[in-house]
Amino acid sequence: MIEELLKYDTQLFLYLNNLGSSTWDNLWLVITHTLTFVPLYAILLYLLYKKFGLKSLIIFVIVIALMITFTDQITNVFKRGFQRPRPCGEPGLIDQMRFIAVRCGKYGFFSGHASNSMAAAIFAGLTLKPYYKNLIYILIVWSLIVAYSRIYVGVHYPLDLLCGLTFGVLGGTLFHYIAMYLLKRYVKD
Repeated sequence: MIEELLKYDTQLFLYLNNLGSSTWDNLWLVITHTLTFVPLYAILLYLLYKKFGLKSLIIFVIVIALMITFTDQITNVFKRGFQRPRPCGEPGLIDQMRFIAVRCGKYGFFSGHASNSMAAAIFAGLTLKPYYKNLIYILIVWSLIVAYSRIYVGVHYPLDLLCGLTFGVLGGTLFHYIAMYLLKRYVKD
């Protein structure tokens, strides 16, 4: 059963990856680059500061740093534990796919880009929901675009992304509640 699931995962990867064209390659390389969304994160931090104040922002920055460290390190534990090669590292696939990423990496299950971007989206979306009710949906779409970029550039299978996104939802929700608890406990209105 697992072998069949992985076979379908590979087929879906090849289909989605081969939808790309050289016309769009640079855009997707920018989207998948880690530092591309620093301005978005800065805007989200500004919104948190604007709505919650400086003391709260300090707590948010600490909690966000812990959240990203948590999601990133758990991702690495899974990658080393499952040792599923990335599609770009599979000799039988490299001739059938488009590989445009800067580097391949060794293992891909599950995606750190997907888990980190979704955790940030859920955390910011839930935290700012009382003030910007539709922001969470915009951030989720942004996270899904980041996740798809990993297929486009040839470094992750769809299941890597699905599991990463799911873990990101869990991580973002958990750390949102941790932040809210800390605000109630240490920040006086």
